[in-house]
Amino acid sequence: MECPVNDYIDSYPPPTFDTTRPHSARAWDYWLGGKDNFAVDREFADRYAEIFPEIIEIARADRAFLGRAISYLAGEAGIRQFLDIGTGLPTVDNTHEVAQRIAPDSRIVYVDNDPLVLVHARALLTSSPEGATAYIDADMRSPKKILNIADQTLDFTQPIALSLLGIMGTIADLDEAHAIVKEFVNALPSGSYLTVNDGTDVLMGEARRQELLRLTRERPGYGYYHRRTPEQIARFFTGLELLEPGVVSTPLWRPAPGSTPTALDAFCGVARKP
Repeated sequence: MECPVNDYIDSYPPPTFDTTRPHSARAWDYWLGGKDNFAVDREFADRYAEIFPEIIEIARADRAFLGRAISYLAGEAGIRQFLDIGTGLPTVDNTHEVAQRIAPDSRIVYVDNDPLVLVHARALLTSSPEGATAYIDADMRSPKKILNIADQTLDFTQPIALSLLGIMGTIADLDEAHAIVKEFVNALPSGSYLTVNDGTDVLMGEARRQELLRLTRERPGYGYYHRRTPEQIARFFTGLELLEPGVVSTPLWRPAPGSTPTALDAFCGVARKP
């Protein structure tokens, strides 16, 4: 199967972005120890971490969870196709790197609508000779557009692993968020998987949640992330077969042997479509 989406990226107009305001992807990159950020992002990220110091651990735990989940899917589950929506800035052990280390013939489609991510998208379009990677510039609120373009790279008659990591909180309305996930899952064949990781406010408490809300209102460029309860996150998996240990705090999902993880305000799960 050819991968015309890689050429499609060249047709996008030159992206524009504001470096005078903090940016969520750049702040996240900073918490992960990356270099794709500016002083305004670092200043905001430091203020955010003063209120909620666990955010640095959460960023790193989320990245580690991606590695564990993709390793399981490409390994034990035998998945060879991945649709990663809400890609974020490239960093170490991106989805295609983890999957193709295990199964070089894996095919990966990344999706994001962030102009900054688009600037770096070429870094995501490397691939083993046997596999393929592609990038789609689209909003997850447009499932039909994403699915139509992804069909150029992925075979929708074969199982696909859909990843929505740290992205659903950008949708303020919970019913809309669940409807978007349902539309994507309905398009996947039997044997496919859904992986979700989302922020919660189980541990931070109301006072800190309000402080973070005030901070993001002061700096509108960052955007407010709508945290869910674990029960609301579990609803994303309605009708699917949840893998053990179910919906749990991200560090507690199949941790590495010998590790001693502690719960954080981020919950996740992986489920199979019957």
